[in-house]
Amino acid sequence: MREVYRITRRVAVSNASVLVLGETGVGKELIASAVHELSHRSGRPFVRVNCGALSESLLESELFGHVRGAFTGAVSNRTGRFEAAQGGTIFLDEINSTSLTLQVKLLRVLQEKEFERVGDTTTLRTDVRIIAASNRDLMGEVRAGHFREDLYWRLNVVPIEIPPLRDRREDIPALVSHFLDYYNELNDRYVAHIGPGTMEALRDYHWPGNVRELQNYVERAVVMAETDELLVDLLPDCVINRRPIPAEDLEAAGPVDFATMTKSVVQLGLDQVGRDSTDVHRGVVDVVERELIAQVLSACGGVQTKAATRLGMNRNTLHKKIKEYGLDG
Repeated sequence: MREVYRITRRVAVSNASVLVLGETGVGKELIASAVHELSHRSGRPFVRVNCGALSESLLESELFGHVRGAFTGAVSNRTGRFEAAQGGTIFLDEINSTSLTLQVKLLRVLQEKEFERVGDTTTLRTDVRIIAASNRDLMGEVRAGHFREDLYWRLNVVPIEIPPLRDRREDIPALVSHFLDYYNELNDRYVAHIGPGTMEALRDYHWPGNVRELQNYVERAVVMAETDELLVDLLPDCVINRRPIPAEDLEAAGPVDFATMTKSVVQLGLDQVGRDSTDVHRGVVDVVERELIAQVLSACGGVQTKAATRLGMNRNTLHKKIKEYGLDG
């Protein structure tokens, strides 16, 4: 994290584009905000856009604005986020969620500093710094054809990669102290002490939801505490017993991505088959594969040819697996 802070301070004084990388919940928006606050643009707006929360058409209008009559429901002109951020910084979170068409327009803004509102022909100039973030491997998305390589290199002028919480467990005490102060004041409580075994349990946990998950658990503990101590009993079972958080409860720790969910599923599978098992593949991988085939087969109406195509699997191989997993009934 010292290296993250060093790069953040160095890049803040420039106008270079920044690409913040890291798993869900590590604090990418906080780093983006810090870059803005430490820059000469700090007196201007810092505008946040979650690219994964909107459809392509809505996102384009959100970013660039639109004119009256541009589409159904456009009853008046609307200023987009790039105009609103004039002179300041725009933070594009989940940039990997944008379509290839929209990526072309973002590339133009980066290179030419200009754009048009949806439905308009007037070209507008913009002076904004772009900070983008992704919780996925963007170069992997480029290789898969889901992300433009030219846009990737324009965004990736200065990359800042934030390590997951499990790789910086020494930060946990300071984070717990910070969240205790925050939620004590917010809820008019005084949970100022850490009970025996609590910090050890927090340090030993694997934190699939990263800092956001820790924040969630501290807030819960402050609200539920009956004394001035953060006791280990106030923590969820997944932390106390070092068990993976159940898939249905993952959302309680904040939004999660597929990689985070997969880690939890694998950890749960390993616990069930036993850490000393010599048949881990059958106990974990085969179970996941069976469920995948079952769901794809159902989505294809039971037509094995369609399912094999979607799975990228030979039809004969799929037929054998269907019989092996007892899915032919």
